[in-house]
Amino acid sequence: MTVAILLGALALSALLGWLAVELVFRLAHVRHPDGQPPRRGGYEATMLPEPGPIEVLRGGTWIGVLERVAITGAILAGASGLVAAVVAIKGLGRWSELQSNPALNERFIIGTLASYLVAGVCGFVGVWAMGLV
Repeated sequence: MTVAILLGALALSALLGWLAVELVFRLAHVRHPDGQPPRRGGYEATMLPEPGPIEVLRGGTWIGVLERVAITGAILAGASGLVAAVVAIKGLGRWSELQSNPALNERFIIGTLASYLVAGVCGFVGVWAMGLV
C-alpha cells in the first residue's frame, strides 16, 4: 500500500502541477498597455511590452514535471533539505535566460511558485496518507 501511495503522490504532483501552472498562467495575465486583452494559454509572455515576439523558455513543461517529482519525492523521503537544491538548480539554470529577457521574469516566478506549491501539497498529503497505513 505504501508503494501505491508513493507512486500516486508522484503522479498526482506531476499532473496536477501541470494543470495548476496552466491555470495560474491564464489567471495571471495582465492587459497590454494598448488595452488589448491578454493572450491566452500561457505560451507567450505578455507581462511587459516588447518590440517583437518573446521567446518562451524552452523545456519549461518537462523541467516543471521533473522538479515537482523531485520535490514531492524529497518530501516523501523525509529529505526536505533537497527541496533547496531543486530551487537552486532551477534558478541557476535559468539565470542567463532571465537576464537577457526580463519580460520572462514574472512568468518564471509565477510558474515556479505554483509548481512548487502543488509539489509540496502532494508530498505532505502522501506523508499523511502513509501515516494512516
